Amino acid sequence: MSNNTIKDKNSQEGIFSNVWTVPNLLSFIRILLIPVFAYLFYKGQLIWAVVVLALSGLSDLFDGKIARRFNQVSALGKLLDPVADKLTQATIAVMLFMAFFKAENKTLHLFAWVFLLFIVKELVMLIGGALMIYFGIRPGAAEFYGKAATMAFYLVMITIMAFGPEVGAFRNEPGAVVQLFTLPDAVMMALVVIAVIMTFVAFFSYMPATRRQVKERFSPEGKARAKAQKEKKAAQKTANGK
Repeated sequence: MSNNTIKDKNSQEGIFSNVWTVPNLLSFIRILLIPVFAYLFYKGQLIWAVVVLALSGLSDLFDGKIARRFNQVSALGKLLDPVADKLTQATIAVMLFMAFFKAENKTLHLFAWVFLLFIVKELVMLIGGALMIYFGIRPGAAEFYGKAATMAFYLVMITIMAFGPEVGAFRNEPGAVVQLFTLPDAVMMALVVIAVIMTFVAFFSYMPATRRQVKERFSPEGKARAKAQKEKKAAQKTANGK
């Protein structure tokens, strides 16, 4: 069997085959937790917001391990996992941007714009991924840099929501649920900057593989394969209609 034949066969793999797996269920749950987190954070239920975010991060940590350990890797899972990550991270960034923007602390207010970098990056990846799927290119699963950046993002954001000035559930300030400790402004900003750097390192680590996939898709051979697949699907649809 030639490499092109194998590639065609893989591209024809049904995205909805082998759907009901534990990793896919965890990804679905992570997506469902997004509005729950946003609602709790908006309503000031910070402890529960932190708990929900921690559960989301743990599900992200374990779904890939379970998929590989128990041979539950699926085409849908390779799409769901990064989509859940990006939607979650974008939502967290939006909520913290809003909280920092209206903060009385001038340092937080001025630092709010940093969260826009996360939002823009996630939007670019979501739109880029959607365009790749539209043109028949399947985005790759998260690699080491992507997973490391995601976990760093979760840890930093959970720390801010727990101990950040004005926004932390356990900050040592009036109005906190439990007054324990407040992160110094400089430490909090350093943590966010580290998360930003790791996020963009991960973002650029996807570029070589993405560029290669796009180049292959729009090569003469790639266009021919895409045309053949389109014609085959049209023929099957016509046959089923009869």
